[in-house]
Amino acid sequence: MIKEKTCAVTGHRFNLSGLNLDKLKNEFINLIGAGYENFLIGMAIGFDTVCFQTLEELKKTYPNIKIIACVPCVKQYARFNQKQKEEYFRQIKNCDDVKILSSEYTPTCMFKRNKYMVDNSSVLIAFLNKKSGGTYNTVKYAVEKGIKIIYVK
Repeated sequence: MIKEKTCAVTGHRFNLSGLNLDKLKNEFINLIGAGYENFLIGMAIGFDTVCFQTLEELKKTYPNIKIIACVPCVKQYARFNQKQKEEYFRQIKNCDDVKILSSEYTPTCMFKRNKYMVDNSSVLIAFLNKKSGGTYNTVKYAVEKGIKIIYVK
């Protein structure tokens, strides 16, 4: 996986109001046009799910792109409801690769997943509405690492 051709995503699990799906899709298309091939998805509900589904649709037109699931721990889905679990397992089945970053849940496994995604990409697509939480910390880390950030809102 070449960092210069890899994009990661980060965004909120809840309250996606204000998310512009057309802008999100266009940003992915722009990145694909610029040579990006790998897309790292944290496999959470909410924004990650929307990004996965958008990229899955784009794969029909751009079959060379790869969706890579970055799973923070083996049982990430444990607190998902039944519908969310079904979508999670469907996505796992349909992604191009799965990176499992911890064999069990730990208080820091989500942060380690986010750090892995930033460390292995050159651009981050972010849906950020508040200055706290995992998405905020991921964006802050990306800024510290000099990663280009594209905000979709």
